[in-house]
Amino acid sequence: MPRTALPLLLLSLLSCAHGSGLSREEATARFTKLVDDYFAEAYAFEPTVGVQMGFHAYDPKLEDFTAQRVAVHVQKLQAELDVAVALWTERVALPYDDLIDLEALESRIRGDLLEWQKIGFRMQNPMTYSRIPGEGVDVLLKRDFAPAAARLKSATERLRQIPGVYAAGKANVKTPPKEWTDLALQMSSGSVGYFQDTVTAWAKEAAAGDSLALADFARANMTAVAATQDWIHYLQKELKPRSTGSWAIGPEYFAQKIQTEEMNSEPLTALLGKGEAQLKADGEAAVQTARLIDPRRTAAQVMEAMQVDHPTASDLIPAVRRSLEGVRQFVVSKNLVSFPSEVRPTVEPTPPYARNGSFASLDAPGPYETKATESYYYVTPTEPDWSRTRIEEHLRAFATPILAMTDVHEAYPGHFLQALWLPRVQTKVRKLLMTNSNVEGWAHYGEQMVVEEGFADNDPRIKLAQLEEALLRDCRFVVGIQLHTTTLTVEQGAERFVKECYQTPANAYQEARRGTYDPTYLYYTWGKLQIYDLRREYLSQKGGTLREFHDAFLAQGGVPIRLVRKLLLEQR
Repeated sequence: MPRTALPLLLLSLLSCAHGSGLSREEATARFTKLVDDYFAEAYAFEPTVGVQMGFHAYDPKLEDFTAQRVAVHVQKLQAELDVAVALWTERVALPYDDLIDLEALESRIRGDLLEWQKIGFRMQNPMTYSRIPGEGVDVLLKRDFAPAAARLKSATERLRQIPGVYAAGKANVKTPPKEWTDLALQMSSGSVGYFQDTVTAWAKEAAAGDSLALADFARANMTAVAATQDWIHYLQKELKPRSTGSWAIGPEYFAQKIQTEEMNSEPLTALLGKGEAQLKADGEAAVQTARLIDPRRTAAQVMEAMQVDHPTASDLIPAVRRSLEGVRQFVVSKNLVSFPSEVRPTVEPTPPYARNGSFASLDAPGPYETKATESYYYVTPTEPDWSRTRIEEHLRAFATPILAMTDVHEAYPGHFLQALWLPRVQTKVRKLLMTNSNVEGWAHYGEQMVVEEGFADNDPRIKLAQLEEALLRDCRFVVGIQLHTTTLTVEQGAERFVKECYQTPANAYQEARRGTYDPTYLYYTWGKLQIYDLRREYLSQKGGTLREFHDAFLAQGGVPIRLVRKLLLEQR
């Protein structure tokens, strides 16, 4: 039977069986089953994500991205979509909250199918297979959600599956762009040391004298290290010479990605126009702010002078640790948002397997994690083999005023605080479906919002740093679209980051290269703009304080902002 006919057949059967439609109880039961089925398959397919979310039935399993498993995943996604479409025709029988969640879930399923059935972006990226082993083991080590001996057993099981990850990569990846292969090599090289040093040291402690468990681990770890070294050799000698492919997904798929992932249906020309307009506006504001600091210099010169004030390579992680509490105290003192917990994030170096061009990130426990509360604010350090110039350019991204904005973004009131809210969110869908324009939009919105609320009153350099961070995201907005829908090269994209967004050449290249594997990283600016629009509408209609709006926003979880608006302003 043709797949396209199945939803119509389902509708026909439903109509025959129920006449005027499903009862509320029947519709709700089918929707609840759809939600459970979707997440069960999602985490069976990506068990590392399941563990991160707090579902520990997946602890011993590792991702299987073989063509056969992907085909099964696609088949299950299509069946779930059929159910979602059929349920949507019964929307009068569903409660309003379920309708919102159904809309979010259907869009996500369509996005998953776009990725795994049509684009194949992740399957064709060697970075996918370089990241899985380290991340898959690390997620078991760093949080005490179970006794160390139990986690060691799961880690050993995952280590045994690592050769299969690389085998899938060799079978799936054909002619990637050179940028992806270069990063995959960097990530896998870090994984070797991670397995040999960090994981081995942890296992000795976790075994607690159990020689059989330790020997079992040692054999699996030795196999994983050998498989990783073989993968590195394959990347270097076999894949790199044929890494001549294009990263561009094209206008059609780009538009479909932002439609299904972010629920944004604007034409790309209009979207690019908004990005360019925001880039211009923030650029003009940066020039004006720089004049307040030093009217004798250009904005670029003022920015460069500001970036000289940065930590040393050895003091980078301690400097970030020292900086955090002052940012938190400001947010609390201004009563900008409620804090569900007094816990703090732990600042650590970005794990070697995850050093793919980012400068900082936040790894928080999932909303269904009941035991382990550790959150990690990762900061990417310099590498021993870097030149002095590259080290200096990297550290400039952590200049004191810029670091303050990074703290806002990653912790207060950004990612860390939003993660603290997630266990309070009412439904499973809103707890687990994280949309980038919501999550990254909120963190980026926080940067501008705290400055507007007085964070930069005593240091105009912080206002300039906020604008520099806004320009960085504006450049991601326009470069991302152009990389995937025009003939723009990474080098040309990097030029825009240097000339219009005040990035150093090394950091600009990292940023532009990221756009090749993160096509829609426009979501920072796009999400921020949507949140400002929603805030204006919310306060106009309902009144109240900024804190009340922020709390109301965070209480809705990570679904697309379009749906957050419905929840806040259109509930029936």
